[in-house]
Amino acid sequence: MAEKKRYTNEELGEFKEIILEKLTTAKHDLDLLKSAINHSDGNDTQDTSPTFKVMEEGANVYSKEQAGRLAQRQEKFIQHLESALVRVENKTYGVCRETGKLISKERLRAVPHATLSIDAKMNQK
Repeated sequence: MAEKKRYTNEELGEFKEIILEKLTTAKHDLDLLKSAINHSDGNDTQDTSPTFKVMEEGANVYSKEQAGRLAQRQEKFIQHLESALVRVENKTYGVCRETGKLISKERLRAVPHATLSIDAKMNQK
């Protein structure tokens, strides 16, 4: 039997659902991180006495830096998921960009934005 060159429309639909679900969650998480950076929830040292404000300033800056880094990673993850959706629409989703073979369904379910098969990924190291 000839080796499959691409996933069927039904299989692509399944992957699209997975990607859309992860995309919704990722965008929600990004909104939470942005609100933490902007203190839009109003639950910080600004509503306490000035003494605590001074003591917590260093921790507050560190926390904002961490949230900023996490937000950047989340934005990158969202971009990867959106690119995966484009590949689904183009019917090129799930094809390893190095070997041209299909990436396993298990890998795509775990990492839906993957562009490399396990073998290709291992050969990169």
